[in-house]
Amino acid sequence: MSDKLVLFVEDNPDDVELTLLAFQQEKFPYKVVVAKDGQEALDFLFAQGEHSGRDRSEMPALVILDLKMPRVGGLEVLKAMREDRWLSYIVAVILTTSDEERDHAEAEKLGANLYFKKPMNFGELCEIVRQIQRLIDP
Repeated sequence: MSDKLVLFVEDNPDDVELTLLAFQQEKFPYKVVVAKDGQEALDFLFAQGEHSGRDRSEMPALVILDLKMPRVGGLEVLKAMREDRWLSYIVAVILTTSDEERDHAEAEKLGANLYFKKPMNFGELCEIVRQIQRLIDP
């Protein structure tokens, strides 16, 4: 396993389980840390709250964000990342159920590297995992 870290931000436990299975199926070589909502993601990224003891120099190479989450949404997390000089370089991928064009446009404006609507089947999810891997390991 690589020493690269991926932060996966998703509030739906079924989506977490299925996506982790797709990572496993595709032999995704990075450590995946799961945050259950945007606030937990911000706490992890900024080494605050329950992650206050975390070494902030160990940053993820990639953050995968759902958009619609309790407490803090994915667009807010993406905005905070792009406004912070230590986080702005991190690759950000949106993986969401949102069909709203304004969400896609806002994510693009905020600097999302890729945007995917959550697939309806496991094969499509595995293809998304392959695309994500190519993005961080060209």
